[in-house]
Amino acid sequence: MPKQRSSRGTAPRHVSLAEQILQDGAARPGSRGKRRGAAPEEEADGYVDEKLSRRILEQARIQQEELEAEHGGGPLPPEERTTVLAYKSRCNDSDSEDDEWPTLQRAASMDAAGYREDVQVDPEDERAMEMFMNKNPPLRQTLADIIMEKITEKQTEVASAMSEVSGRPMPQLDPRVLEVYKGVKEVLSTYRSGKLPKAFKIVPALANWEQILYITEPESWTAAAMYQATRIFSSNLPERMAQRFYNLVLLPRVRDDITEYKRLNFHLYLALKKALFKPGAWFKGILIPLCESGTCTLREAVIIGSILTKCSIPVLHSSAAMLKIAEMTYNGANSIFLRLLIDKKYALPFRVLDALVFHFLQFRSDGRELPVLWHQCLLTLCQRYKEDMSSEQKETLLELLRIHTHPHISNEIRRELVHSKSRDVECAPPTGMD
Repeated sequence: MPKQRSSRGTAPRHVSLAEQILQDGAARPGSRGKRRGAAPEEEADGYVDEKLSRRILEQARIQQEELEAEHGGGPLPPEERTTVLAYKSRCNDSDSEDDEWPTLQRAASMDAAGYREDVQVDPEDERAMEMFMNKNPPLRQTLADIIMEKITEKQTEVASAMSEVSGRPMPQLDPRVLEVYKGVKEVLSTYRSGKLPKAFKIVPALANWEQILYITEPESWTAAAMYQATRIFSSNLPERMAQRFYNLVLLPRVRDDITEYKRLNFHLYLALKKALFKPGAWFKGILIPLCESGTCTLREAVIIGSILTKCSIPVLHSSAAMLKIAEMTYNGANSIFLRLLIDKKYALPFRVLDALVFHFLQFRSDGRELPVLWHQCLLTLCQRYKEDMSSEQKETLLELLRIHTHPHISNEIRRELVHSKSRDVECAPPTGMD
């Protein structure tokens, strides 16, 4: 008869009954959780080993990069990247944290000396641009001037119309509304981070949003408040109204900040990038007025132009902006913005390309010494669109190089024009065919 094996967990025969009952009531250590070759300290403390920790951190990093790419923020630089193991829901609502929140949190502690790195400007280029600036620039109108003129006109028109019809005066703003938005002004003048007042978030939905905005005194806002306001207004206003906000509020603030600090505040730079959410309003409210003013400095053109290189812009908006800049009176900033837009390598319509070529050909009768920026812009145009030009346009550009010559750039432009195909040669029918 085979020997009967004792079942697992049975107590030895020499243990008394009382001890067996006590042992059955207590939990026994299991052997499944032990790994072969595990250190005694690791088993006792229950720590995750180095290999598993590395895997967890790697997966967390991959998930964070996927979330950043999904929400449009783009991957952060390595020095600003943080590992987050728990998923944090993000909404498109203005109450939620923005994609740039880790960067904004760092920027909130910056003082006036830590806004942005200094932009290196060549003094010779700056002096050359000053030669083409408007000597008698028109007075810049602020939001206060526009609002006061508009309020006065509206009060006169509506008061006269209502007096003729019903004899009642035009209703003024409720004192409670004035009190609320004066409180909003106090918040925005000291804002650094966090949520904005609900009363400010509904301003884009109001019919008299410009008048309400005037009460909050945008010139007293902090740079962080200007960024948050740009987010709200660019998302909720129509393009025509967003253009007015960019032109009357954002652009004067950006130019004043560059003039005072010789650099641009980090929050204002983010505001310029966020304003490109409506590219048509951005060009009509910021870039075109800046070029038309005739007072754009080299530093302003370099800082604002860097937005064009870092952001993706639809070809139709860029083409319209290039056409407008090419047709306006020349100043040095035109060459910078045109070169940056040309360097984005769009498939331009022939009408825009012809306008760019004519922009340079009109300098045949200009006897002034042109800045290096002008020659660089012409070189970029020839490098990118030399095969889209006609042979006649190339010949006239070669004649232009005999009038305005640069010792280092003109030879390169000439080489690009001579050793390239022409669009009229490619489109011409073969010989002997109708």
